[in-house]
Amino acid sequence: MTPPSLGVVLITAGAEAEAESLARHLVETRLAACVSVLPIRSVYRWQGNIHTEPEWQLIVKADLSQFEAIAQAITQHHSYEVPEIIALPIVAGLPDYLSWLQAQVQPS
Repeated sequence: MTPPSLGVVLITAGAEAEAESLARHLVETRLAACVSVLPIRSVYRWQGNIHTEPEWQLIVKADLSQFEAIAQAITQHHSYEVPEIIALPIVAGLPDYLSWLQAQVQPS
């Protein structure tokens, strides 16, 4: 089992450069241990219309006790009016990886 505060935050961005910039900011500020950035296609309803758009998915490995700071950092630097920022707890994981993750998000 893992400490209850470790988790994954999912964020989408509309461009690769923006996703890379957000990922780098989160890791540099120790709000994330690691961010995986993947190309995806999203289908969603916005302002009454259905859209299908290419996007970039950020999978942020973090300490969820820092969720508010993560959300604030993303909303300050994100181009979307309402960015996706959702958190999922990690319920189990390789102990060595989880120890590494926890160490990366501690203040230096």
